[in-house]
Amino acid sequence: MTSSPRSPWVLLPTCTLWLLTLSACSDSPEPRPGPTPTEDASTDAGTREDAGTEDAGGTPWDGGYTVLEERGNWLDRGRYAPCTFDSTGESVSCGDLSRFDLSQCAPEALAAVEPRGIYLTDLRTERRLADGGTRVTPSFTSFQLLSDGGTDTLAGSPLLSRHTDGGTFFIVGGSSTPAGTTETALAGCQVPSPGIVTGCFTRCIDGRFAGLGTFEAHRVAVRPGEAESSGGLQLISEAAVALGEPADVYVAKDHAYVVSFSRFGVNGGLTVFDVKDRRFPILKTAISLPGDNYWNGVWAKGDALYIASLASGLLVYDITDPAAPEFLRSYAAGPEGVHTVLVDGDRLYAMSLNGPTLVLDVSQPLSPVLLQSIALPEEFSLGGPHDAFAYQGRLYINHGNGGYSVMDVTDLDDVKHLGQFVHGGRAYSHHSAVGTFAGRTIAFEGGETNGAHLRVLDVTDPANIVKIGEFRMRPVTSIHNMILRGTRLYIAWYQEGLRVLDVSNPTQPRQVAHYNTFRETDPGRTDNIYEGAFGVRVPGDGHVYVVDSARGLLILNEL
Repeated sequence: MTSSPRSPWVLLPTCTLWLLTLSACSDSPEPRPGPTPTEDASTDAGTREDAGTEDAGGTPWDGGYTVLEERGNWLDRGRYAPCTFDSTGESVSCGDLSRFDLSQCAPEALAAVEPRGIYLTDLRTERRLADGGTRVTPSFTSFQLLSDGGTDTLAGSPLLSRHTDGGTFFIVGGSSTPAGTTETALAGCQVPSPGIVTGCFTRCIDGRFAGLGTFEAHRVAVRPGEAESSGGLQLISEAAVALGEPADVYVAKDHAYVVSFSRFGVNGGLTVFDVKDRRFPILKTAISLPGDNYWNGVWAKGDALYIASLASGLLVYDITDPAAPEFLRSYAAGPEGVHTVLVDGDRLYAMSLNGPTLVLDVSQPLSPVLLQSIALPEEFSLGGPHDAFAYQGRLYINHGNGGYSVMDVTDLDDVKHLGQFVHGGRAYSHHSAVGTFAGRTIAFEGGETNGAHLRVLDVTDPANIVKIGEFRMRPVTSIHNMILRGTRLYIAWYQEGLRVLDVSNPTQPRQVAHYNTFRETDPGRTDNIYEGAFGVRVPGDGHVYVVDSARGLLILNEL
């Protein structure tokens, strides 16, 4: 069924918060002695389903650590392959394979590469400097090769040419930009391990040479030595989502509420499943609003369901009857609407890209009242808040390219900016979860783009935030959302699926289970980096709920 929002709510005047302190990540290797371990009380501290824990550490970790250098998402591992490209001459065709020197390559290995697959690709661009040196910069692309007659793509656009047989691995893609017609060619050279092809690439604009380097392409559905699942995680059920591409899920009243955005001409919206029997989810209804096709976040409190909408801002639905949400009102939040939403006690926080973080009173869940609007100065926000996590009177805001900020929100009339962590290379701050371990406040923070991974930050003193641990997967994939339950961190990691980490010692996150959601055979898969596991919830009912961009709602057992 469909509903139509009422008139937007007019916001009260905003309160701008000025940056008081900016903390740098210390590179000091000096170890920090830990405090006397506190008693382990690893039960949920708050009422919301992804609350941090008062003390999830205990015996495994004494609070000591060594400060780690922040190096950004991309790590330079040197040239990927021993090949080159001849860029001499006034006019250069990147699609001319004869210009590549592949004499040191391995055609036999390339001949064995299956001529299909979805690849995410790390590009290492090299530029000669006037002083004879070389400047190295990272970039990224992706491609999809099909064997069923479908359209092969590079960065989502159809290939101009392809030669992937007889020991040759060569693809050329093109696109039109304001700068001109861009042509990118990748020539495979070696196969260092199953599912990985390395080689050289070059780029031309309007027939003139524009750059070159080496590449490492990962076929993301190939994971040598890794089974579909591990650690006891089992798929209990799977249900397709009726609208668009799933982005987030919330579970309340034995119902799963999945929000989505438009894709392939199908509108986004809300899909509701009855999950009383987790083995057999029952589709109850699907709701979309005309002209409002990007619903990215969802939360529930009592009889209220809150949805983050790009067009309408904050949407409020009455779920007194959980199978039949009834639209109540929308609250406008600027040109970018609301991107994510969370509830902490009687407060609702709504994050608006390129805008403020709104704080609403939801003590009466069906009638939110605006309390405050929180913003950083433009020079620090760099795009506005993407997401946030509330814990013990502080709001931990993922401010995109502006870094990870900590606010004191105990008194909304006197909100203070306490500190900020800025990533190496201005990596995008996307999502986090916070808890207490061995008496220290620890944030698990993730970015979003190729190479984005888990950072573990000691935020006990927000004016001096330091990195004490990290966990990486393949360098071409991106982490997305996460949930902290006791000493288990559940992460939706796009093409890497669901990853479960033991973080009882936050300095050494350790994977204890996984479930691979990403399969090339799933209808609708593309070469987009943002494919696979989007959202995860662990509401404490013995199950884990994951939404995957192609497969929909997956329900697994909780560890």
